[in-house]
Amino acid sequence: QVQLVESGGGLVQAGGSLRLSCAASGRTFSRYGMGWFRQAPGKEREFVAAISWSGSSTYYADSVKGRFTISRDNAKNTVYLQLNSLKPEDTAVYYCASALSDGSSWYPNFRWRDKDFGSWGQGTQVTVSS
Repeated sequence: QVQLVESGGGLVQAGGSLRLSCAASGRTFSRYGMGWFRQAPGKEREFVAAISWSGSSTYYADSVKGRFTISRDNAKNTVYLQLNSLKPEDTAVYYCASALSDGSSWYPNFRWRDKDFGSWGQGTQVTVSS
């Protein structure tokens, strides 16, 4: 089991940037893929981005491609999500999650679902004002 703690959320104007962090503990972080999801009020949780165990492969939802960047630092047991060119529709609680696999079998059209991840953080609120 791994414990995940997100930070870095906040209130930002449209067009602004934020950097989310997710610190992991309790399991060998570097062996597993990681992901970011988000949930807006009244909507289901949706996939945002994923990264393989080594960081060599990254994947994004079409809605954030070109604006968000996922990265990881295995020495610090931390995964990041850089959010640029934010839009009001990006407003949501953002969750990081630890995958049940190393992510080496993922591919660009892979359908990431909650069941592919074993541990979740408590979430961090991102609010984008227009």
